[in-house]
Amino acid sequence: MLMSKYFASYAAWMKATCRADIEIRLVAHAILCVFMFATNAQAEQIDLLTIDSAISEAKRNSPALAAQNEKANAMAEVPSQVGTLPEPRLILNAANFPVDTFAVDQEAMTQIQIGISQTLPFPGKLDLRQAVATLDAQVASQDLEETRLQLVKNVTSVWWNLFYLDRAIDIVRRNQELLRQFVAVAQTKYKVGKGLQQDVLLAQVELSGMLDTEIRLRSMRLGQQARLNGLLNRPADRDLRLPDEVDEHLFGVGAIEELFQQANEQRPLLAIRRKEIKTARSRLELARKDYMPDFNLGAVYGFRNGQNPNGSARPDLASLMVSINLPIHAGTLQDRLVKQRSSEVLGQEHRLADVRNMVRTEISGAFADYQAARKQAELFREGIIPQATQTVASMRAGYEVNKVDFLNLVRSQITLFNYETRYWQVLSEAHQAMARLLAAVGKETINE
Repeated sequence: MLMSKYFASYAAWMKATCRADIEIRLVAHAILCVFMFATNAQAEQIDLLTIDSAISEAKRNSPALAAQNEKANAMAEVPSQVGTLPEPRLILNAANFPVDTFAVDQEAMTQIQIGISQTLPFPGKLDLRQAVATLDAQVASQDLEETRLQLVKNVTSVWWNLFYLDRAIDIVRRNQELLRQFVAVAQTKYKVGKGLQQDVLLAQVELSGMLDTEIRLRSMRLGQQARLNGLLNRPADRDLRLPDEVDEHLFGVGAIEELFQQANEQRPLLAIRRKEIKTARSRLELARKDYMPDFNLGAVYGFRNGQNPNGSARPDLASLMVSINLPIHAGTLQDRLVKQRSSEVLGQEHRLADVRNMVRTEISGAFADYQAARKQAELFREGIIPQATQTVASMRAGYEVNKVDFLNLVRSQITLFNYETRYWQVLSEAHQAMARLLAAVGKETINE
């Protein structure tokens, strides 16, 4: 639209300035063309969403990732809290006042007391509590990494699915144009008595089928676009424009046993389960420590008024206190807690084994899917599509000289359409399988 308006205005300008020197007009024309094409190219770059920019935006704007990050930050503040002694208590006490007069100097034991007390957990308990909280904070941090990996996997999968749909829509539109040309050729041959009416009808039916396919693909694209917008924290109905071309090279991924080893070392989910085992063991050790009593130390200073019978002033009094809790309910409290913590340790060990099997299953499935899609993409790109393209060209040339019937021509074009569409689909599937594989291993890129 922009270029057509430009050429219309340019034609009017050429007529109005027909007396000007032709070289000046050519130079001006060249300058305007360069300017308009540059402006148009710049406009096309607006809101172009590449896979890298989509991943970066998702990391930056994802509410789920932000929430997990704040949770990790909050958990990091806990260890120092639980590893600190309980705050001391200030004691203020009015003791032994006579109820008849409430005089402070009437009775020898009447006193105003001030003191302080401090609870001291049994040695080792605070360290264990801090160790448990530190492990919980590390689990929250690993949860953040796992959330980030899953976000990258989801964004990559949806982006490539959207890219495939764009290519499929482009292919179906090009095939619609070719079928329109076929209809025109068939109609021309029919009018001059060299073709059949059924050829025209066949081409129109296939064209209608292509239009139906485009409607279906566009509907699917709207759904995938909404999903990607959601992952990017954008409005669901915001239009997205993806690049028309991508690097179609698919990397090798090495041996599957190496991937298993990398996952064992790098996958945050496995690290979480291992840390949860350590946490459960620390809690078990802390439960065993609960058989040991905590201590409470206190000191009180009492101020007295009045005089002794011999006339001397009553001296102030000082008191020291030590108290401990007595584990008299060990059978229903400490023993039960130790059994609970022991079961939790065994449960976490089983969970680690289960997650390890799940990760290996994820890797195996994604690895197989990637290898199959990679081989298919190579076969389509280097073998099937070039051969099908040559076949269509040969069929079309033969049809124009009445050496190929129209049905075979249409069938060859539809076959090429299916192969081209299938190529972009398997390329998309390969990248989606790679995204699942990387997430299962615990990496964001293949080069990590």
